Amino acid sequence: MPHNSRRLPTARLTRRQFLRLSALATASLAAGCAVNPVTGRQQLMLVSEDQEIRIDKENSPHQFSVDYGAIQDSRLNAYISQVGGKLAARSHRPQMPYSFRGVNAVYVNAYAFPGGSIAATRGILLALENEAELAALLGHELGHVNARHTAAQMSTGMLGNAFLAGATAYIGQRKPLVGDLTEKLGMLGAGLLLASYSRDNEREADALGMEYMVRAGYNPQGMIGLMAILQSLSRHQPNVIELMFSTHPMSDERYRDAEERARTTYRSASGLPLSKERYLDETARLRAMKDAIKALQDGEEAMGKKEYETARTLFQKALKQTPADYAGLVMMAKCQLAMENYPEASRYAELARQAYPQEAQSYHLQGIAKILQKQYDAAYQSFAASERLLPGNPNTAFFKGLSLEGMQRRSEAAQEYRRYLGNISQGDQARHAYGRLIDWGYIRPPQSQR
Repeated sequence: MPHNSRRLPTARLTRRQFLRLSALATASLAAGCAVNPVTGRQQLMLVSEDQEIRIDKENSPHQFSVDYGAIQDSRLNAYISQVGGKLAARSHRPQMPYSFRGVNAVYVNAYAFPGGSIAATRGILLALENEAELAALLGHELGHVNARHTAAQMSTGMLGNAFLAGATAYIGQRKPLVGDLTEKLGMLGAGLLLASYSRDNEREADALGMEYMVRAGYNPQGMIGLMAILQSLSRHQPNVIELMFSTHPMSDERYRDAEERARTTYRSASGLPLSKERYLDETARLRAMKDAIKALQDGEEAMGKKEYETARTLFQKALKQTPADYAGLVMMAKCQLAMENYPEASRYAELARQAYPQEAQSYHLQGIAKILQKQYDAAYQSFAASERLLPGNPNTAFFKGLSLEGMQRRSEAAQEYRRYLGNISQGDQARHAYGRLIDWGYIRPPQSQR
C-alpha cells in the first residue's frame, strides 16, 4: 500500500483542550477518593462507575470481534450467561450491567472489561471439566470488576493517558495483543484495556471468585480444579495460554492459597456440587469440535512463527471437520493474505461472512483483500458494512479513504482521511492520509515543508 514519508507536525494542545483537561483534572482531584466496594476502605479513584460502563461499551465489542465474535451456539451462551448471572447477583456490585459470553477464539483465556462485560474463549471452555470450574473462572473475572482493578490502574496513571485521550483513539495507536498480522490488517484489539493485573490483583480476584461461587452454591474445589488446569496447560501447551498468563500472572502460590481457603474458610461448602454432568451436556457440541480446535490452535502458533504453509495445512484440516466454522474461515483468510494469495483470501472471507453475517471481521478482511486486488468499489462496500456492524474503529475510516482514493473520489476520500486523523496521528497510515490531504490542497503543509 502506498504511503507518504512526510512527517506530521507535533500535536499541540489548543486553549480549549487545555481548559478541558484542566477541568477534568480539577474534578478528578475533587472526587478522587471513593470507597472500595469490596474492602470498604477509601482509595484513589478518578474513574466513576458511569465512566467504567462507557469505556466498556465503547471498547469491548472490538475485542469480541477480534476474538471472532460470540459463540453461535445460543444454548451454550445462554448457559454461560446463566452461571455468570448467578454469581453476579451475589457479588459486591450487583447493580453493574454484567454480560457473559463465550467467544470463538481458540487460545485459552477469559477476561473482563471494567463495566462488567465478561468473555471466555472456546479454548478455555474446552479445558474445563465441570460447572464449578466455570463458576470459578467467571467468578475470578467478576472479582476484577468488583474490586475495580482496571479503574484503579487508570486512576494511578498506568492507563490514565488512555482515559483522558479517549480510549478508542488510544487503542488505535497501540499494538493489539492478538499479533502482528492483525495490526497490519487494521483490526482493533482492545486488549490493552484488559489490564495486566498484578499478583495482588490476582490473589484478590481468586478470593472473591471463590466467595461468589460458594455463595451461588458451587463447591470451592472448582477453583482448585481451575488452577490445576492452568498449571497443566502452562507445562504442556504454553502457546495457547501465553496471553492469559501475560494478563493474569499464574503462580504455585495461587494454587496453594485456593487449597488453603477451601480447607479453612469454605470447609463447610465441601459437599456442594461440581455439576460435571450438566457441564458436559451443555458443552457437548463444543467438545465434538475438539480436534478441529486443536488444529486451529496449532495453526495460530504456526502463523505467529510465519510458517504460513504449515498454518494453511492445519486450517484446512480443521475446516475439513467443521467447514462452516467462522473462526477457522477467518484464520484461513488471514493466512491467504499473509501468503499474498488475495483471491483465495477474498473467497474465505466471503465464506466467513456467509457463516456469521452479524460479525464484522470477515467484512474487514474482505475489504483488505479487495484493495490488494485493486477492486476498490467492492473494498469500499466491505468496509462500509464492517463499520455499520462495528463502529468506532478509526482504521476503517482510513481504508474507506484508501478505497475512495483508488476510485478517484478525492473529496470523499479526504473526508475519510480527516476522520481517521482525528483519532490517529502516528504511523504509516497517518503519514499517507496527511500527505494526501496536502497533495490535494485540503490542508497547508507546515512552514518547514514548504
